[in-house]
Amino acid sequence: MKTKLFLVLGLVLTGLIFNSCQKLADHKELSKAIVLVAAPISDAGCLTPLGAASSLAVKGTMLAGKTYNVCGNLIVNANDTLTIQPGVTINFKGNYGIGVNGSLLSLGTQDAPILFTADGAVKTDQLGADPSKDPAFKGLWTGIMGGANCKMMIFKWTHVEFGGGTPTGDIAVISKSPYPLFFQNPFGIFVVEDSWLYGSVDDPIRTLGGKIAILRNTFEKCGYTGGEALNAKAGTIGDFAYNLCIGIATNGPKLSNSGALTGVPGSNIRMYNNTIVNCGYRRAAAGRGGSINFEQDAAGMAYNNLMVNCKFGLRIVQNPIADTANIKYGYNYTYTDSASVANQIYPSLSVSTAITKAQPTDIPAPSTFLPAGWKPGDVYTANAVILSANNPQFINAPVPLPAGLKLRDIATVGTYNFALKLTSPCVGKGFTGFTPRGDVPVDPKFGVTELTRPGRDIGAYQVDGTGNHH
Repeated sequence: MKTKLFLVLGLVLTGLIFNSCQKLADHKELSKAIVLVAAPISDAGCLTPLGAASSLAVKGTMLAGKTYNVCGNLIVNANDTLTIQPGVTINFKGNYGIGVNGSLLSLGTQDAPILFTADGAVKTDQLGADPSKDPAFKGLWTGIMGGANCKMMIFKWTHVEFGGGTPTGDIAVISKSPYPLFFQNPFGIFVVEDSWLYGSVDDPIRTLGGKIAILRNTFEKCGYTGGEALNAKAGTIGDFAYNLCIGIATNGPKLSNSGALTGVPGSNIRMYNNTIVNCGYRRAAAGRGGSINFEQDAAGMAYNNLMVNCKFGLRIVQNPIADTANIKYGYNYTYTDSASVANQIYPSLSVSTAITKAQPTDIPAPSTFLPAGWKPGDVYTANAVILSANNPQFINAPVPLPAGLKLRDIATVGTYNFALKLTSPCVGKGFTGFTPRGDVPVDPKFGVTELTRPGRDIGAYQVDGTGNHH
């Protein structure tokens, strides 16, 4: 009897152990992350349109670490997605580009950024070099152009270099104008974060509407005789923050509401904690360029921006007039060792069309260099010594301007380091009493990875290590 009882108990225990192990095994399998690569794209050969087609339809995934050579225009069709994994290089072997009627996700990482470049292009960043001979301004490939119904274009830790060639074929249907990055869906999402934009014929980024987040990027040597780091129009809303803009032909960010569609919100961008250096000196038209522009019917904010040796200070444009009732600005810091720049921190109407008001929170205090009774748009002669004494104390930068160089000669980062020393007068002077617009959702893949709030230090680099990571 005992033997039978032990046998029954043994069978029960064996069943329990088997079932428990089976459940553990099932649980282990369920908890595994299953990563599926959607339609992997081969890196063999060259991506080339077939037959007489002007473009090759692409969708799926460009695989991590691979190099893809492009020998013709590529098109992402409506409802399709092109995903680019970390470490990919996309090498354009001519004036070709990518038209996006669906979605494009360029998902680089800090350790493995993505690169869009032209075949054989080499940077020539000698100080004082002739811009007419610089490949940065030649437009060696077209760009990445979003169609009118493009759902989203997301760029994280991505280098975009030497773009801006004149569009051809199917891409010319999307836009006839040359921009390395172009977006035009007022209801779509456009994100550029922790990325680098180097060289362009005109604007490196042009938007005609859309919800945007352009955060913690570096813009170098963009625009030949005209062009802004961001030229946003037609109901663009969002945030432009913690960007370093150096050597841009005209401005860092510029905002206008021209061309807005009926039923679309008016252009409104919060521009904060940017560092804008030596901009405005390749602009062909007189009275334009320099740092930040609010133009026709545009609203928004401009706080905590550090502007160094730029041709003009913040421009609130009079003709056609910006939405002055809905623009807030202040706590902006200016340094210059140029008398001509000192006299245009608040641009005069005799030179420009701006009616920027001097803000008591600006640094240096306007009362230290503006004459008594000064009104917005008036001509004035500033004491440049006061302004040059306001050194922002970068770790390593061309401040004051090195002997033998012109302001237009400083156009790239090179070996400079625009982070602040702990003793910088910019430390602790930022205004944190507002929030980002946050029109783009926070999402590691389909939105912005980090919506960085206003910083307590002026400029793109915070002494606590937050802000721009370049």
